[in-house]
Amino acid sequence: MMEARPDGRMADNIVYFARALRKAGLRVGPASVRDATEAVLAAGIGSRDDFYWTLHAVLVSRREDHAVFDEAFRLFWKSRELVEKMLAMFSPRAPEREERQKPRPGESRVAKALLEGPEKDKPQGAPRIEIDARLTAARGELLRARDFAQMSAAELAQARRAISALTLPFDRVATRRYRSDPRGRRIDARATLRGAARLGGALVLPKFRSRRAVQPPLVVLADISGSMSQYSRVFLHFLHALSERRRVHAFVFGTRLTNLTRQLRHRDPDQALADCSAAVKDWSGGTRIGDTLREFNRKWSRRVLGQGAIVLLITDGLERDDAADLPAEMDRLHRSCRRLVWLNPLLRFDGFEPRARGVRAMLPHVDEFRPVHNLDALADLCASLDSGQGAQRSVDPRRWTQLVA
Repeated sequence: MMEARPDGRMADNIVYFARALRKAGLRVGPASVRDATEAVLAAGIGSRDDFYWTLHAVLVSRREDHAVFDEAFRLFWKSRELVEKMLAMFSPRAPEREERQKPRPGESRVAKALLEGPEKDKPQGAPRIEIDARLTAARGELLRARDFAQMSAAELAQARRAISALTLPFDRVATRRYRSDPRGRRIDARATLRGAARLGGALVLPKFRSRRAVQPPLVVLADISGSMSQYSRVFLHFLHALSERRRVHAFVFGTRLTNLTRQLRHRDPDQALADCSAAVKDWSGGTRIGDTLREFNRKWSRRVLGQGAIVLLITDGLERDDAADLPAEMDRLHRSCRRLVWLNPLLRFDGFEPRARGVRAMLPHVDEFRPVHNLDALADLCASLDSGQGAQRSVDPRRWTQLVA
């Protein structure tokens, strides 16, 4: 067993490692770094596993941070493997025919955090980069208006961070249940009698109650066919942000219906999206809207469409099969929920007309018809859900049905 020396480079390496974890999203502060250094000094370094679990016991406080810590430890404390990974990533050689390994959860965030490095280690002669804030607002506006399908990888990463910072809806609806409320207008007879019994019946003070208000559940049916895959992946990040604050039931469909509610409950967004990708078998395939709606209405509608649920249907409406049964299934879905909102990325085109048979079959059975192709559209959707108001003229489906009447 080798004893760790406080005057060696081990303490500095632990500090740099903690900085990388903090950049990757872990809650690591100065106190955690000090405790980790003292733990290594007390336990020593007997093996790689001992060192791993000593740091893990101090620096990891949440279950969802385990995958990020594991990837960061593997990359930071084994520089040879990191160099080989960078060479394989940027080498101009032809790719080998070996099977590509599945990316680990948190790998991209950890690699980016490690490659940035501490600022004080940069050479003194390097030019200092300053932030020019003159174009910040303009760039932000361009990003909000840019189509998701036209974004680069870096812009998509910025869009996901912007989605997490959106003002999420906080709409509430009154339920049939009551709660004690001193300002309520209804007299609570039971509470009044219990209070009188405690006073021996000498004094009867009326108690009041009011209806309990809760956030209605949000049910999402997202199309993941080939024409919708780019938008659906970004929309899943939006659903993950929503599921942290309210009850969300998420379903995706292409040629079959898949329930992703449990996968989106993971607090780490990378792990949640990785679990969703592993659960879906028909990503970027065909579209069978009528069959999937029939399956949802038969198996799931009574389970999840209670308490004034709102349904978000994201699809372009391009049905592959015959649309004969689609109006009946849409009508049943519309009657089962309090509000049905159709999100269609084809509305980004100014000359859009509902000519497709699937679009014409679905339009008469929705309350709102909205675009979903950029950040501005998602912000408008959040504002609409928060206000709880009905369809405006700009999103009223009757505006589009009149074009083909």
